[in-house]
Amino acid sequence: MRYFIKLAYNGTNYHGWQYQPNAASVQETLNKAVSVILNTEISLMGAGRTDTGVHATEMYAHFDFEKPFDLKSIIHKLNSYLPKDIVVYAIIPVPDEAHARFDAKKRTYEYHINTFKDAFLQDGSWYFHQKLDLDLMNQASKLLFNHIDFQCFSKVNTDVNTFDCTIFEAHWTQENNQIVFTISANRFLRNMVRAIVGTLVNVGLHKITLDDFNEIIKSKNRDKAGFSVPAHGLYLTKIEYDYL
Repeated sequence: MRYFIKLAYNGTNYHGWQYQPNAASVQETLNKAVSVILNTEISLMGAGRTDTGVHATEMYAHFDFEKPFDLKSIIHKLNSYLPKDIVVYAIIPVPDEAHARFDAKKRTYEYHINTFKDAFLQDGSWYFHQKLDLDLMNQASKLLFNHIDFQCFSKVNTDVNTFDCTIFEAHWTQENNQIVFTISANRFLRNMVRAIVGTLVNVGLHKITLDDFNEIIKSKNRDKAGFSVPAHGLYLTKIEYDYL
């Protein structure tokens, strides 16, 4: 049978989701835990990759296992075995052909900025004290809907067949000292969200205009876009499937 695992993790201590030799990853840590608890070698396929230091409040992965087992018991054992920065919320039986990565229809990320230095938010929010024009940044965010090719925000030398993404949502909100950028799309390129945020911050600082932002996207040139904001402010918050 095939199962989906719904989980979350604080990415501070990991070199991203994807397995890497000689570096701790969420995938490797979870593989080991599930293999120990089920007493057989298990290899999980994640819904996508997150970079070093990026967090996930909702992540899915799938694995296959022949024998039936008590879901609640296994979830409890996994959470007892796993380190404190990874938590399993659910294990869900799915059809054999279900795929955590290829079946995902929509992914949502949030980027968190803290405008006041807070000792308790250093690992989960980017401290940025300069004044940002959020109204202008929201106007620029709307321009993303006019495009599908986002090569300018992609990490260079990335092995992909297309730079096309369909963006469904992109906006900024602020509550007290917390500023949050929310963006949803059918897929994301490597480093895409962090590059978009960095470029929008330049809009908010009045370093570039709305026309400049639009021309950057049309250029398909990463060198023309803004800096990549730090990874520790980025969260994968939601992955949507037709059957979940």
